[in-house]
Amino acid sequence: MLREIVETLVLAAIIYAAVNLTTARRVVQGPSMLPTLETGQYLIVSRLAYRFGEPQRGDIVVFHPSTFPEEDVVKRIIGLPGETVSIHGQQVFINGQLLDEPYVGVQNPSDGAWEVPEGYYFVMGDNRNNSLDSRTWGSLAADRIIGPAWLCYWPPSRWGIVEHYRYYESEPTEP
Repeated sequence: MLREIVETLVLAAIIYAAVNLTTARRVVQGPSMLPTLETGQYLIVSRLAYRFGEPQRGDIVVFHPSTFPEEDVVKRIIGLPGETVSIHGQQVFINGQLLDEPYVGVQNPSDGAWEVPEGYYFVMGDNRNNSLDSRTWGSLAADRIIGPAWLCYWPPSRWGIVEHYRYYESEPTEP
């Protein structure tokens, strides 16, 4: 009987360690990812995804920004290393090509251009009017990324896989 109890406790400890080494749980704070994610949603984040592949444009990632290293922040990857991100009015361009962003609601016009260094990513919130992101504090270092949001487990009305939008580049368009 004692042996079974010990085996059960050891197995529980192994499962607990495996889950915590491969995933993280985070809570969405603030309106910056509306309407995609809402304040109070609980997410499971994959710690392993980027050990086997690179972050992609459209991934929703959780990270620690260099400006607030103790906080967890959730944003969408817009620009990849070596690219130029430019915003003209309400449109985002990558190396001169317009991005289709159906998840973004009405936003105030903003203009600017940013070069994304190697080893960095340009991230933005889906709610562009209420998001502090790479437009404000610059590109995000790859080593600050915890991983992509994978699953929402709270509230029950939002249960499910977190969908990452995959961009398809349009014809080159001059800004």
